Order: sequence, then structure tokens, then C-alpha cells
Amino acid sequence: MAKKTYRLGSSEAAYTPGIIAWAKNGYAFEDDRAGMRQVLSKAYGIPEDAAHKLLSGEVEHRIEDDVVVFEVEEGA
Repeated sequence: MAKKTYRLGSSEAAYTPGIIAWAKNGYAFEDDRAGMRQVLSKAYGIPEDAAHKLLSGEVEHRIEDDVVVFEVEEGA
């Protein structure tokens, strides 16, 4: 299996590290998980499975300036 690296960038309107911190906190509530995954998936153009792994803490992420970077095993 190959690892796919995602780089979620910020804009003037949205600081991605803050959005990810907010979304990870909200992901603790089971009723909110589907919505959080969808928002992240659509806003950043990533698969919902990758969003789940990021928000659940299944994969680690790092912050490079104002970009959130994480890796996900593809085909898992």
C-alpha cells in the first residue's frame, strides 16, 4: 500500500490549523461526525476516509506555517 500525503492550505478567510483543531474537537461527538467529515472533504477536496483518519486522530498531522500536512495509507 502506498501513502498519500495531503497538504491542506490556509487562505485569508480561513486558517486551516484552527479549522482542523475545531473539527477534531467536534468529532468527539458521534452525532456530528458525518457532518464534520463532509465539510472537510468538500472544503479541501479530500476523500471522507482521509478526513475521518485525520479528525479521529488515527493519523498524526503536522503544521508547516499555515498548512496542515498528513499522510494516509491508500487502499486500506
